[in-house]
Amino acid sequence: MPRSTYYYQPAGESAENLGLMRLIDRQYLETPFYGSRQMTAVLRRRGYAVNRKRVQRLMGLMGLQATVPGPHTSRPHPQNPLYPYLLRDLVLTHSNLVWCADITFIPMPRGFLYLVAVLDWYSRFVLAWRLSNTLDALFCVEALEAALGHGQPVIFNTDQGAQFASQPWLAKLRGEGILVSMDGRGRALDNVFVERLWRTVKYEDIYLRDYQTVPDLENGLTAYFRFYNEERPHSALDHRTPAEVHWTTQPETEA
Repeated sequence: MPRSTYYYQPAGESAENLGLMRLIDRQYLETPFYGSRQMTAVLRRRGYAVNRKRVQRLMGLMGLQATVPGPHTSRPHPQNPLYPYLLRDLVLTHSNLVWCADITFIPMPRGFLYLVAVLDWYSRFVLAWRLSNTLDALFCVEALEAALGHGQPVIFNTDQGAQFASQPWLAKLRGEGILVSMDGRGRALDNVFVERLWRTVKYEDIYLRDYQTVPDLENGLTAYFRFYNEERPHSALDHRTPAEVHWTTQPETEA
């Protein structure tokens, strides 16, 4: 486990805002194409007196934006390098061809955390994950380094978020000779597999268990991801587990 786990506290917000963020998170899992305008309308229909500016701020804290392409989605920082999208028309034939990564919001009783995961596209195997109370690049790089302990992909695909366009992240990929692919059209359109993972993790573990402390969350996710990889049959894998597919479909040079 990363040493930082035992030192950070969940990022704070008012109890009212934390409640709204939980509602937004659940709604986003159901309708990831909702932007701040639609999300505001949903909350108002449920009796919450919120304006769009407030919802925009909370969604920004959570790292959420609508999946529908538009003029304001996936806008990279002007100093960040741009990389082309390399997965169009690509046929997946084995594991360790394409990996992806994404970040999601994790609600806690007195705040919130962020969870990053690295996923193999072909096998849906979760290679590594890390928690953080900030959206800096460090915890993403830690997850990447842990994932590379299992092998390495030909292509690594992410969105254009600041963490994945940072120099530490890109330097690690380039140093390993991995091709960098970035989706420029909006969150979740091309990282759909990891977005499905977030839905599964939250509904099957996080929302059910309602973790009260960071160590409880860390231990719970450790157990859940082990279950997800090694015991939970996946319908898209002919009801095999991600681990069964991942370790039996690697190229011969990596076997």
